[in-house]
Amino acid sequence: MKTHDSVSILIFNTSRQCFVVVKQFRPAVYMCEMDQHCPQDFESNAPETWCPLKGTLPASSGVTYELCAGIVDKAELSLEEIACQEVLEECGYEVPLAGLKRITSYRSGVGVTGSKQTLFYAEVTDEMKTGKGGGRPEEGELIEVVEIPLPDSMDFAFDETFPKTMGVMFCFMWFHNNIAPKLPEKSE
Repeated sequence: MKTHDSVSILIFNTSRQCFVVVKQFRPAVYMCEMDQHCPQDFESNAPETWCPLKGTLPASSGVTYELCAGIVDKAELSLEEIACQEVLEECGYEVPLAGLKRITSYRSGVGVTGSKQTLFYAEVTDEMKTGKGGGRPEEGELIEVVEIPLPDSMDFAFDETFPKTMGVMFCFMWFHNNIAPKLPEKSE
């Protein structure tokens, strides 16, 4: 099995004091939900008796909230260059290379792929928005850009009604421990 390493980016919009994440459909998540809610459709796994799924769930059952991310598949580009491209493609912000801060890297999908993911942090402003984002439809991406207000972020991180990746939870906690204490006080 050929796998790719990846980059992901925690994006914080300083103009509006919110995180910028993406929301997208993940077939594997949808199929896990189908298996939990319609197990009868998976009782026979013999190829000769397989038939289309009888039960259905709404497509929203396969949607997750994630950090902006992308695979490392361009050998001529640095991890930082790939991260900047992904922020522009998925979220519509033009981030300079110097605007990225490396958080850490770790192994993801250790039970299946063992690939390495490198996390970055980027601050953006409304003035840096140069596109609509949404990913690359020609590559099968259908991405919605979502903003999570800073005061709501920790509630969001632990609210199980919003399916999200561990990266979102980790990065929100990282931000609250490392960046939030240094933010200027907001006057009302």
